[in-house]
Amino acid sequence: MERVAASLREKIMPAQQAAQFIKSQMTLAVSGFTNVSYPKAVPTALVQSGHARDLTLIVGAAVGDEIDGALVRAGLLKRRYGHQSNPDLRNAINGGSVLFSDIHISELPMNMNQKTGPRIDVAIVECTAVTEDGLYFGASAGSADAAVRNADKVIVEVNETLPMGLVGMHDIFDVGLPPHAKIIPINKASDRIGTPYMPCSPEKIAAIVLTREQEPAQKFKAITPATRKIGENVVQFIQKEIAEGRLPKNPGPIQSGVGSVGNAVLASLASSGFRGLSMYTEVMQDAAFGLLETGVLDFVSTSSVALCEDSRKRFYDHIEDFRSRIVIRPNEVSNHPEVIRRLGVIALNTPIEVDLYGNVNSTHIMGTKMMNGLGGSGDFARSGRISIFATESLAKNGLISCIVPIVSHVDQPEHDVAVVVTEQGIADLRWKAPRERAELLIENCAHPDYRPMLRNYYECACKNAADKHTPHDLAKALSWHQRFLDTGTMKG
Repeated sequence: MERVAASLREKIMPAQQAAQFIKSQMTLAVSGFTNVSYPKAVPTALVQSGHARDLTLIVGAAVGDEIDGALVRAGLLKRRYGHQSNPDLRNAINGGSVLFSDIHISELPMNMNQKTGPRIDVAIVECTAVTEDGLYFGASAGSADAAVRNADKVIVEVNETLPMGLVGMHDIFDVGLPPHAKIIPINKASDRIGTPYMPCSPEKIAAIVLTREQEPAQKFKAITPATRKIGENVVQFIQKEIAEGRLPKNPGPIQSGVGSVGNAVLASLASSGFRGLSMYTEVMQDAAFGLLETGVLDFVSTSSVALCEDSRKRFYDHIEDFRSRIVIRPNEVSNHPEVIRRLGVIALNTPIEVDLYGNVNSTHIMGTKMMNGLGGSGDFARSGRISIFATESLAKNGLISCIVPIVSHVDQPEHDVAVVVTEQGIADLRWKAPRERAELLIENCAHPDYRPMLRNYYECACKNAADKHTPHDLAKALSWHQRFLDTGTMKG
C-alpha cells in the first residue's frame, strides 16, 4: 500500500499552506490520545503564522506541546474540550484565560456526533496512510473518527516515520445515534467488528501534509517501594476474589489508568503467576506491553499505544508480531459502558484523594486547581465488574493525606467505588454502610501519621452530627485542605 493514494496526491501541500484553511474563531478537532499520533506540522505552522485566533480545540485526550502548549503560549486558544496534561495549558485553564469543559471520554465523541457542541470547522488528523476508502490512523484512535465524521474539512498529516504495520491494527465502528444506535457486538477483548480505516470521502479532504516529525516517547515515574506495595495489594485482592469463587481463574479483562501506580500494578501481575489474561482499556502503557511480550497478557484492546522510547522501538521493530494481539479502537468503543459491563472489566484507576465514605476526587487539587481532567476513569468505574481506586496514602512528601474527611471535589461518588487500595492495605467497600466504609478506610488505607487525626474527626462527627447515616462536621470537613493552603501541610 502507498502512503498516499495516487488519486489524492494533488492534495499534497506544505504545512504552511494547509494552515491557511484555519481562520479565527474556528473550532478544530484533532487526533491524538495521551500524546500519541497527534498532528504536529500544521499546528506548528499555525503558531508560526499566528493568523487564526480565538480558537476552540476538541481532543479525545492529551496531545503534545506543539498543540496544547504552543497554541496557549501564542495566545491563539480560547476554549479546550477533553482531557489535557500540558503545564502551560493547565496554568491557562486555572488562570482563567482558557475555558475548559471536562467530560467523560466515552461521551465526548457521542456529543460530537449528536452535534450538541460547537460546529467543527476543521479536523486535523495524523495518519499512517490515506486512500480513497479513508484514513489509516497512527498509534492511537481517540476521538479522531468523530472529528473526521463531523468536520466540514479534513487536513491529513501523513507521518512517514510511522510503520506501515499499523495499517490494519485499528477497528473503527460507528455506533450511531439513539434511538437507532447499534449494539456493539464485542464479546471478548479480541473481537474485531469494524473497518481498519476511517471512511472519509476524498472531497472532504482539503489538504494532505507529508511529515516526519515524531512525538516524544512517554516518560513514567519509576516504580517505588510504595507503588510496588500497592501493586502487590491489588494482586492480592484479585487472587482472593478468585480463591473465594467471585472471579474466574482467568478474570475478566483488566483496565488500567495511565501513570506510575497503574504501571506498578501491572508489573506485579508479571510475578503473580497469571498467564493468558487480556486487557480492555483506553491506554496500553509500558508495563502492559511487557506483559504482552512475556505472555501474561494474550491480547490488548486499547485506544492508544503510549510507550517509552525502548518499548516503542521494540513495538515498531516487531510490529508484525503484535498485529494479531493488539487492536486500537476509538474512544466511543474502548470506553463504552455497554462493552465494559458485558466483558466484566476489572477497572483500576488512580485518585487524587478519597474521603471517609469512598467518594473520589480525580481532577482538582484543593478543590479548585484543575490537574488533567476526568479522562476515562468514570467510564470504567461506573460500569466495571470491580471498580478499584489505588493511590499512595501520602502526597508531597507527607504534607498531604490522600485519605481525607471529605473530598474537595467529587468526580466518582461512593456508589462507583468498590475497593480502595494504598500501600497500607485494602478497603473492600462493597455492601458496606457509610460508617463501615469510614472504619475500613481509616484502619486499612490511611497512613499512620494521619490515622489519629482521621479518627478524631470521625468520632467528633459521629457525636455531633444531627444525623448518623453519613456523619460529618461540616465546619471542619474541609479544614484539612484549608490548613494546607494556609500552612503548606495538612498536619494539625
